[in-house]
Amino acid sequence: MTNEVNSLPMVALRGMVVLPGMVTHFDVSREKSIEAIEQAMQENQKIFLTAQKDIEKENPGMNDICAVGCIASIKQIVKLPKKISRILVTGETRARMDCMEYDEPYLRANVVEVADIDNAEEAVGAKENPLNMEAMLRGLKDLFREYLPRNPKLSKDLALQMEEIKDLRRLVDEIAANIPLSWENAQELLEEPDVLKRYDKVVGRLVSEIQIINIKEEIQAKVKERVDKNQREYILREEMKIIREELGDDNTMSDADEFQEAADKLKAPAEVKEKLNKEIKRFKNTMGNPAETGVVRTYIETLLEMPWDNAGRDHKDIAYAKRVLDEDHYGLEKVKERVLEFLAVRALTKKGDTPILCLVGPPGTGKTSIAKSLARALKKPYVRISLGGVRDEAEIRGHRRTYVGAMPGRIATGLKSAGVKNPLMLLDEIDKVSNDYKGDTFSALLEVLDSEQNSKFRDHYIEVPVDLSEVLFVTTANTLQTIPRPLLDRMEVIEVSSYTENEKMHIAMEHLLPKQLRRHGLKPEQLTVSRRAVWKMARNYTKEAGVRQLERKLGEICRKAAREILETKKPAIHVTERNLHLYLGKELYTYQMANASDEVGIVRGLAWTSVGGDTLQIEVNIMPGEGEILLTGQLGDVMKESARTGISYIRSVSAAHKIEEMFFKEHDIHIHIPEGAVPKDGPSAGITMATAMISAVTERRVRADVAMTGEITLRGRVLPIGGLKEKLLAAKNAGIRTVIIPQENKVDLEDISSEIKKGMEILPVSHMDEVLKIALV
Repeated sequence: MTNEVNSLPMVALRGMVVLPGMVTHFDVSREKSIEAIEQAMQENQKIFLTAQKDIEKENPGMNDICAVGCIASIKQIVKLPKKISRILVTGETRARMDCMEYDEPYLRANVVEVADIDNAEEAVGAKENPLNMEAMLRGLKDLFREYLPRNPKLSKDLALQMEEIKDLRRLVDEIAANIPLSWENAQELLEEPDVLKRYDKVVGRLVSEIQIINIKEEIQAKVKERVDKNQREYILREEMKIIREELGDDNTMSDADEFQEAADKLKAPAEVKEKLNKEIKRFKNTMGNPAETGVVRTYIETLLEMPWDNAGRDHKDIAYAKRVLDEDHYGLEKVKERVLEFLAVRALTKKGDTPILCLVGPPGTGKTSIAKSLARALKKPYVRISLGGVRDEAEIRGHRRTYVGAMPGRIATGLKSAGVKNPLMLLDEIDKVSNDYKGDTFSALLEVLDSEQNSKFRDHYIEVPVDLSEVLFVTTANTLQTIPRPLLDRMEVIEVSSYTENEKMHIAMEHLLPKQLRRHGLKPEQLTVSRRAVWKMARNYTKEAGVRQLERKLGEICRKAAREILETKKPAIHVTERNLHLYLGKELYTYQMANASDEVGIVRGLAWTSVGGDTLQIEVNIMPGEGEILLTGQLGDVMKESARTGISYIRSVSAAHKIEEMFFKEHDIHIHIPEGAVPKDGPSAGITMATAMISAVTERRVRADVAMTGEITLRGRVLPIGGLKEKLLAAKNAGIRTVIIPQENKVDLEDISSEIKKGMEILPVSHMDEVLKIALV
């Protein structure tokens, strides 16, 4: 660094930095700057140019400008209108402002020239190896040579000028003066006296500029390709149209013309046709925009495919329907009866109200297959919509067209796939629908299943009303507990109850076995299964209300039979009750049969489970103690309350049964229900526990062949229960001869087949006194 101090006029530049070797021009409008330029012209045409830190400041002081600037030589001044002067300068040397002499009437500063720290040779080892310096020069020139043709603002002659430069410092400054830099980056280069560091920064900036240009060209190429493709398609389309007109070819139509012709032929309400015509006009106007054209095209095609006024003919042959239902299903008399009633009403009224049937029952009882058979009996198109786990309202109502990837809801899509407006639509597992923040799915289903609303059902995607009043809806559910009351109120509930062993045997022999034989490639003469074997499978290898597990067991037999036929070359295999274990292994379930003798404190109760009915053996022990009641066997809250209710009733009638007053204070009562790992709950074991406790307290034996079910009150009244058919079936399987049921359940006996009731004495009771007379010996 030199110690020579020069006093020069100064101009503070806004958003601009002049580097040594740079030839550039700038406009000045401030009076101070114009005065400084004129003063410099009067002296030696030298001026100190530095950058202003805050470009918004009008009168910068010493602290507002950068200390390092450039001494430049003024080459030309051009006067412009509005007191603006355009100055052409050439940057010469770096300089540092020592102090500002004065700022009126113009800025003048004492500046010291800054010499370059030319240690590039030492840094790269040029003295030891001159090739290093040459490598740096060539590398920088190669980068600039790659950059120059990519920047149209630079002259091609600039490359020749750069090739002639042999000094690294000068090359760095020249390149820095010809590449785009922000004023902050340019100021950083200006303040750097070290040539090697300036070299690194210029190389980094050049590489960045080349990468930016590459990315920009790639984006422009993609945009140009897309525009060229659209333009090409438009030109070809217009040429094709002219060629068709010249040839008089009327057989080929554009998409818009095809849509218009289809819309004219479509049988639909006026509102739908008006919407279609509007969308077809919009489609014509968006032919040049593929993205919007695709959205409009999909919407038009959806409207054209909907069966607006296309209804299938109702099949009214009741005899045919009865024959189909009997062929496909054994039993299920209620369901068949309701379908035939519906057909009879249709035949008489020509239309009639379309019912909404809800088939409720345990898994595997054939609810879904009933709907399929019903569609076949009515000769209607069959559409199945599974609602299990659906929690988005848009699944039912559809998405609005403003969303990307919008589509119609499941109801509208089902109608479209059916092709008619009066199909049979099965809404499977309606009890497993859930809700979340996206909307209330049950409310959407309410509009679908309400006969007063569904004639104008509005799908968000289709946007015009869809008539669902002629659709025959059938829903299925395992339980009614999770279905909201308003929705349940609009459906006609038909219970599909558990099958008896006899019904399971008929279903297996007439439907399941032939189906499994076909599925496994076996002929009926190759594999036969006896009725006794099927009965044993239903009793000892499955425990369910339906026949799904039974069908799997038959499939297991078919697989093993197929392998045995291939390995042993046997012509036929016969599966009987005796050799069943060879195909299915050991028995999985056994029924707890009735006790052999009458006992004290042991009573057989009846329970309903999700897989059918079962028996509960309730045991009561009396021990000396302090009047505590122990309940074991994993009992639920309701069952515990039934036990306490039974205790209170017994204490209230203790005198009638000759029980001492201090008995309940001096004894503990332990109530236990075996199978402690299985949770149990419900009020229907009330009279069973009360009977067992009275037997234990009075030491009177209970009849071994009696089972009972019913809820008890504090006054000893017996209240009705549910699942009577399953409970009676469980009692019959356990060999029970006498069953006590609530008096109010007597009407339910009419719906239970004589097959179940045969051989059992069913006694309705209304009070505990009647129960005790029958049960206690």
